Amino acid sequence: MPDETPSHPPAPIPFNIGEEFSAPSKKLPPAAIVGACLVVIGVAIAIYSFIHRPHSFASGSIDTIHSVEVPGQNATLLALNITIQNNGRIPYVIHDIRGTLDTGGAQLSDQVVSAADFARYYQAFPDLKKAPLDPVKPEDRIAPGQSQRGTIMLLFPVKPDTFASRKSLSVTVTPYDEPVPLVLTK
Repeated sequence: MPDETPSHPPAPIPFNIGEEFSAPSKKLPPAAIVGACLVVIGVAIAIYSFIHRPHSFASGSIDTIHSVEVPGQNATLLALNITIQNNGRIPYVIHDIRGTLDTGGAQLSDQVVSAADFARYYQAFPDLKKAPLDPVKPEDRIAPGQSQRGTIMLLFPVKPDTFASRKSLSVTVTPYDEPVPLVLTK
């Protein structure tokens, strides 16, 4: 049997390249569905961002404040007892401690006094030693689930009456390896 060949070639398939790429309405879903999907994706991203935003793994408070005037310098020396609680799963290692005083007219900032100077300040200003604790200092390490209570000292160039009428006093504890510092306000 001989091979049978068709007597006529197959009819060409019509192909219009302009129609293929010029009509996006034939390729995209309805605009309402696309809009609804974008809204759902946006809400999911917002919820994820809110839940996973950076936050401090520690909490704390300013427990007591004792202040004395530094004679002849228009300055006030503060002894603050603070508490820091490590709520994280890794040790909380203090990198830096700063204090900020808002007097209503100015924002003043100071780094804590060195722990080596505490004895000298207690001797010069006995009123600071009303409730002394061990100094809280940079490089202190707080184990997970533990807390540390201690004293820090700050010196601000304001008179005691200006300090007494302050708007706020805050202490910022900046740890190593964490994106957000702990801010204690009183």
